[in-house]
Amino acid sequence: MKDNLTQEAIALLERLIASPSFSKEEHLTSDLIAAYLESHGVAIHRELFNVWAFNKHYDPSKPTILLNSHHDTVRPNKDYTRDPFKPEIIAGKLFGLGSNDAGGCLVSLIATFLYFYDKEGMKYNFCIAATAEEEISGNDGLEYVIPKLGELEFAIVGEPTQMHLAVAERGLMVLDCVAKGRSGHAARNEGDNAIFKAIKDIEWFNTYQFPKVSEEFGPIKMSVTMINAGTQHNVVPSTCDFVVDVRVTDAYTNEEVLEMVRQHVDCDVNARSTRLKPSSIAKDHPIVKAGIALGRETYGSPTTSDQALLSIPSLKCGPGDSARSHTADEFVYVEEIKEGIALYIEMLTQIV
Repeated sequence: MKDNLTQEAIALLERLIASPSFSKEEHLTSDLIAAYLESHGVAIHRELFNVWAFNKHYDPSKPTILLNSHHDTVRPNKDYTRDPFKPEIIAGKLFGLGSNDAGGCLVSLIATFLYFYDKEGMKYNFCIAATAEEEISGNDGLEYVIPKLGELEFAIVGEPTQMHLAVAERGLMVLDCVAKGRSGHAARNEGDNAIFKAIKDIEWFNTYQFPKVSEEFGPIKMSVTMINAGTQHNVVPSTCDFVVDVRVTDAYTNEEVLEMVRQHVDCDVNARSTRLKPSSIAKDHPIVKAGIALGRETYGSPTTSDQALLSIPSLKCGPGDSARSHTADEFVYVEEIKEGIALYIEMLTQIV
């Protein structure tokens, strides 16, 4: 059965590659995924460009495992030397836009879902969710779907990790800060220069160390990345605006970090969003222990994914290599997909 699922997964990925699916334009690939699941007798749910389904013997009294990956892609960059929408297997490499990020992961998770789909007597339910807009952190992808899935126990998020176990992922907050002073003429001793007030707060962002340090990532990283003040050379500026990029670790929530920042600086601070949360799963969680038993390594992922939208324990794991994501002439090894399906199934078999 695994061999058949692997061959079907590769064929499905070839069709997905041949169907452009830029973020917010995923209608073709959502059609393909829906039709593929239905061809296997799966009753699907579909809204916007998202497709999801539950195992055949779904039991609401049992906890549910979410298997999730995305089917949108970035646009091909200018350095492509191949047709990004022409899937070709050469020397074991399947070339094509989205093959590595995250098509190989998606078709491997779909194959895994189908492996467990009609099994009875399991301790868990399964939900497969193929979602949109991951590449733009959009609102109409996984975030839209999650409230419709019911209570979830934990998730496996399919992103290219070489099937190693990303047990934590940084969150992201972008802070808009405004230091306020009072305008005056630069030639006279007038006004209260907002730039100097901003300098004090900028220095705090540059040097402050949060008390709790993540085991996976170390300290939280805050970087002032933009600054703007003044209207002309002879006017003392009344405001100074600056932007701070904050990479939040699993030691804190975004909301906790935002509150601590506001307690320490004098400027006005507003977060553009707190929705891209840090995420983690305990190393003694059964799915992590199952992966470790199969020779997989744990690490903290520096890249942001849809995992940031989940408030449940989640593991990022999938075939392919993150270093190939968004590169020209993107590819995934066929053998990586075969290995990914086998490892997903073996890991989950140990707990279900």
